[in-house]
Amino acid sequence: MAGFSRPPKSPLARLLRAWQHDDIDSRPLWPAWENCLGISALTPPSPETGQSLSHLEFSDNRLLVDLCGEFDRNLTHLESHLGVQIIRRGNLLDIIGAEDARAQAVSILTALYQSLEEGRAIEEGDIAALIRLGTPEAREGPQGQLEMFRTGQLEIRTRKKMIAPRTKAQQEYTRALLDTELNFGIGPAGTGKTYIAVAVAVQMFADGMVDKIILSRPAVEAGERLGFLPGDMKEKVDPYMQPLYDALNDFLPGKQLQKLMEERRIEIAPLAFMRGRTLSNAFIVLDEAQNATEMQMKMFLTRLGEGSRMVITGDRSQIDLPRGVQSGLRAAERILDGVQGITFSYFTSEDVVRHPLVARIIRAYEKDETTSA
Repeated sequence: MAGFSRPPKSPLARLLRAWQHDDIDSRPLWPAWENCLGISALTPPSPETGQSLSHLEFSDNRLLVDLCGEFDRNLTHLESHLGVQIIRRGNLLDIIGAEDARAQAVSILTALYQSLEEGRAIEEGDIAALIRLGTPEAREGPQGQLEMFRTGQLEIRTRKKMIAPRTKAQQEYTRALLDTELNFGIGPAGTGKTYIAVAVAVQMFADGMVDKIILSRPAVEAGERLGFLPGDMKEKVDPYMQPLYDALNDFLPGKQLQKLMEERRIEIAPLAFMRGRTLSNAFIVLDEAQNATEMQMKMFLTRLGEGSRMVITGDRSQIDLPRGVQSGLRAAERILDGVQGITFSYFTSEDVVRHPLVARIIRAYEKDETTSA
């Protein structure tokens, strides 16, 4: 057409052309990026910050939708925690950020997508768990991040769900539960000590490695003297045992759990009821062990019979024993340290997998205790 002149290419058009020719894979981004796309990065990319771009292309758009999450919330979670910017274009994801953060984001997204390809749904907390694994795995590529999601020795399968350790401490703890006859799991609330132990117990029971599961707790609030409470024994102790019921209900269908408890192949009882027994071919868990006295702890540990495994879990910061009474958990740490066949697994606030606020609460209390000491 006469008099027609082609308009100058916009920054966006130039950027898209560069994308098409893959000319921008490792090139530092220019400040026009933010303006031409109308998107504000958490840290505006510029040559000075040394930011660059990585492409990820996914073959299955349906899995990509699951990867991104509802309203791209999974991508937003990665952006806020790693300080990167993630832009979705069709079946492509473009990750912008500093080298280490960008590499970790690529590794996490690749691991999660491969997990989806293997038929495993992304659960709440998976992304935070992968972030907690840190940058060394990111530098090794997606295989390091994917390890905690792959089928293998660290994957715990039960009738209702499959779980996997979400922190390095949980990985080591799970290995210890699988390899050691007597293990102590010590750390703050919300770190998965009891939950993982019950999951391993259910898996080993289902695999025929043990004949029964025995779960116990000290009923400190009742002083182990339950006679004044109304009802039969089950009604007396159930309020104190409820966390153990909750864990079992996560792993076994309700009818099957009820049947196994009626057959006494799964037992939940207070610590006082363990006296005088020999627990053979069983997976035994003592929860809240910080509230067992030294004599009770010795009594419980010596119940271990042939073909059994025992797990002791507790939190030294939540001792409810009367003043002047030593915690059996503390005594066991001192006495059994270095004994062959016994392992100790320790957790910190960094391993908390409940609400993120729980970890901050624990750190605040630890700081206050340190200041007061």
